[in-house]
Amino acid sequence: MAISARKRIWGWWFFDWASQPYNTLLLTFVFGPYFAEVAQAHFMAQGMDGEAAGAAAQAYWGWGQSISGVIIALLAPVLGAIADGSGKRMLWIWIFSAFYVIGSWGIWYLVPGEPDLFHAMLWFGLGLIGMEFATIFTNSLMPDLTGDEDMGKMSGAGFAFGYVGGIIALMVMLLFFNENGETGKTLIGIKPLFGLDPATREGTRAVGPITAIWYIVFMIPFFGWVKEPKGPGRRVNIGRAMVELWALIKSLKQRQSLGAHLLSSMFYRDALNALYGFGGVYASGVLGWSVTKIGIFGIVGAISAALFSWLGGHMDSRGGPKPVITLSMYVLIAVCLVIAGMSRDSFYGMPFAPGSAMPDYIFYGCGILIGAAGGTLQSASRTMMVFHTTPERSTEAFGLYALSGKATAFIAPFCIAIFTTISGSQRMGISIPLIVLFLVGMALLAWVKPMGERQA
Repeated sequence: MAISARKRIWGWWFFDWASQPYNTLLLTFVFGPYFAEVAQAHFMAQGMDGEAAGAAAQAYWGWGQSISGVIIALLAPVLGAIADGSGKRMLWIWIFSAFYVIGSWGIWYLVPGEPDLFHAMLWFGLGLIGMEFATIFTNSLMPDLTGDEDMGKMSGAGFAFGYVGGIIALMVMLLFFNENGETGKTLIGIKPLFGLDPATREGTRAVGPITAIWYIVFMIPFFGWVKEPKGPGRRVNIGRAMVELWALIKSLKQRQSLGAHLLSSMFYRDALNALYGFGGVYASGVLGWSVTKIGIFGIVGAISAALFSWLGGHMDSRGGPKPVITLSMYVLIAVCLVIAGMSRDSFYGMPFAPGSAMPDYIFYGCGILIGAAGGTLQSASRTMMVFHTTPERSTEAFGLYALSGKATAFIAPFCIAIFTTISGSQRMGISIPLIVLFLVGMALLAWVKPMGERQA
C-alpha cells in the first residue's frame, strides 16, 4: 500500500521525537549534571576543595565531548559522500541507531563512590556519535519530503515535535525515576519505580536504558513510513566518494553563500551545543542546583523550545531562514552576558539578599531564552542547508554541514576547559568562549544569501 506524503513527513518527524532524549536527558538535564556531581565528589575525595573539584569535573566533561566531536568531524562528510554514491542512506541510519542504543544503555554503569569516569565518557561518546550520524542521514531526506515553500514549516515542526518528546521523557524521569540525592525520593515523593536503589542512584542511572528504549520504540514509525528514494544503486566505492567530496569542497570557492553558511554555522552551532552541554553543569556547580531542579529547568526550556521552533518555522517560511538565525544569535549572546555576571551571591557586583531566590529566577529566564533561541536557530539552519543542496547530493552536503558543526566542536569544550582551568571560575569559563564564537558566526553570516542558492 502506498504511503502518503503526509505520513512520510510524520515518520520523518518521529526521528526528532525518538532522538531528542539524548540531548534533553543525557547531554543537558540529567546525565550531564549527574556526571558533574559524581565527578566532583570523586575529585573532592582525592583532596580538592569544592570549587576546584567542580572545575575539574567540568573540564573532564569538556575533554570527553571534544574527542567525540573530532571523530564526528572527520567521518561525517566521507560517510555522506559514500551514502549518496551508493544510495543506501537507510542502512546507515540502522547502523548508527545501534550506536545510539548501545552507548546510551552503557551510561547505567556510572556508579557513585568509585566511579569509572573514563568508561562513562566512552559510552556517552559512542551514543553521541550514533545520534549525530543518524541525524545527518535523516536530514538528507528533507528535500524529498516537501517543497521549498514549506521547508521551514516542516523543519520547525520537526524540532517542535522533538522537543515535546523530550519534555515527556524528562517528566517521566523526574516523576518516576530520578531520585533526590538527599531524600532518595522522586519529584512526586516516591521511591524510583521497579525497586531501583536510591542509595546507588539507580533511579538517575536508569536514564541510559530509558533513553535507549525510548529510541527503539519511537523509531518504529520512522522505519515504517519513511522510504528512501531510489538512488543509483551502486556498490559502496570509497575512492569515488572521496573524489566527489573533494570536488564539492573545491566548489566552495565559487559557492560563496554555501561556504559562508558552513563557516558561520561552524561557530554558532558549536557555541549553542556547548551552551546546552554545560548549562546543567553550570547550574549544579555555580548555583548548587540538584539534578531534580535542573530537570524542572529543562522542562521549562524545552516547552519554550517547542513553541518557538514551531513559530520560528513559520517565520522561516515567510521571510527566509537568515533573519531567524540572526535574531536567535542576539538572544543567545545576551544570555551568555547574564551568565558571565551572575553568581549565587551577586549579579555584576550587585549583591543579592542572603538566601535570595533571585539567581534561580534569572537562570530560569535564561533557560526560557536558550530554549526559544536554540530551537529556532537549529531549525532555520537546517532549512538554510536544504536551500544550498539538491536531493541527489543531500547526504554529502549534510555530511559537510555536520563537519562544519563538528570541525570546531572540540573548540568550545576545549576553550571552556582551558578558561575554566586557568580562571578557576565556571562562570567565566563558560561565557567568554561562547560569546566570542557567536560573534564570529554572526559576522560570517553577512555573506550568506537570504534564500541560499535558490535565488541564484
